Amino acid sequence: MSSPRPRHQLLTLVGSVTGAVIVALDGTVLTIAQPAMRRDLHASFTAVQWTSTGYLIAVAGLLVFAGRLGDRYGHQRLFAVGTLGFAATSAGIGLAPGIGWVIGLRVAQGVFGALLQPATLGMLRAAYPPDRIGTPIAWRTSAIGVAAAAGPVVGGALTAHLGWRAVFFLGVVPALAIGVGALVVRIPAPPKAVPGVRLDLPGAFLLAVALACLVHTLVAIPETGWTAATALGLAAVVAAGGALVRHARRTAHPLVPPGLLRSAPVASGLSVLVAASASVFGALFVGTYFLQDVLALDPLESGLRALPLPAMMVLGAPVCVRPLRRYGARRTAMAGMALLALGLLLFSGLDAGSTALAIGGCFLLMGAGFGAVMVTTTAVIVRHAPVDHAGVAGGLQQTALNVGPTLRVAGATTLMALAAPGAGGGGQGGGGPLWAGGEFLPAMGVTLPVLAAVAAAGVPLAAGLPGRAAARARKA
Repeated sequence: MSSPRPRHQLLTLVGSVTGAVIVALDGTVLTIAQPAMRRDLHASFTAVQWTSTGYLIAVAGLLVFAGRLGDRYGHQRLFAVGTLGFAATSAGIGLAPGIGWVIGLRVAQGVFGALLQPATLGMLRAAYPPDRIGTPIAWRTSAIGVAAAAGPVVGGALTAHLGWRAVFFLGVVPALAIGVGALVVRIPAPPKAVPGVRLDLPGAFLLAVALACLVHTLVAIPETGWTAATALGLAAVVAAGGALVRHARRTAHPLVPPGLLRSAPVASGLSVLVAASASVFGALFVGTYFLQDVLALDPLESGLRALPLPAMMVLGAPVCVRPLRRYGARRTAMAGMALLALGLLLFSGLDAGSTALAIGGCFLLMGAGFGAVMVTTTAVIVRHAPVDHAGVAGGLQQTALNVGPTLRVAGATTLMALAAPGAGGGGQGGGGPLWAGGEFLPAMGVTLPVLAAVAAAGVPLAAGLPGRAAARARKA
């Protein structure tokens, strides 16, 4: 007969993995459904883009505060509220009569997504010993990889046969099931945070403003280029960020505990994760146009060519646990960033005559590297956070993952435009190629090495992660 602790660990792992998959799947299927949504609702290109932008702004602005709420009131409770709210808003979007309703409900869905995501990591941190946190995080990463791989296929099939509304009903039943389960099943929780610690509402507001302005500005740059509005947005980010730092120094209970960011492993893990996510998603952005505009592949064929990347995340994440325990997080993350940089460099040398094997090999290297980095940095960030601040640590980790992809769009588009003057800069609504065929490959040859340099910069950044001695001490 199994002991209660393993049973509770299994239930926690199932809930955490399912919650993470629902959120990841929602984002991938939405991209496929947007063109059909635009036609059915007679919406503008800009309005449809706001179904993604509004969600991103809500999520990015609230993740850390949601983690703090979980630390204060319990991650299981926040997880239940987040999943049930996510299910309700998903169903509402599927029934929405117009694009305005879709945008509003997507913002609300972002709020519930923000409550849900840090809780998935906070629950794992509370359920598993610190030296065993790597394995459940690896399974969680693999599941996210499955969602990333299956999302375009499932979303395309549902949209083609049942319409775009069907993709939003996809996660309703699983979300309701795990949300109700989180309310009904009582899993022993660790002691609550120290009584009297406040939520720091002013700090949460300033952080939300800074991150919301940052995401909005980064999303706008590829559409409008560098304008007075984008410059004003960046100025707002700096002003809100400065006010946040000043407030954190003066308050007794800041939103992000100072000791958390002073921890070399946590700070290093966050830095490496931002570098990895920005570079790999930047490569995916450029790679999509390479596959469709240069090689003239349709979206399904393009997805199949890129399939080795999520496949390596699925297969490589559990394998990563062994070197993580044997060699330590430092060497594992360094190797992952090196693989990612190598894949980006090789990708920059592709052209119209490149074979499917060469393209798949580049995506395979990037997937192997990113999977290793994601497992390693997440395990370090969660493990080195005190249990009563696990939610804040999870919120910081999720913020790094959410800001990274927005950085990739703005950075990659700007680099491509600089490398191919007169091409790509504005917000083209016609759906044609973003860059002329003759200009794309030279621009790609400049942009991808820069992204590879960003990935390579993560190698020295990983020096702050625990090394082999720490791994041996945990094993002993």
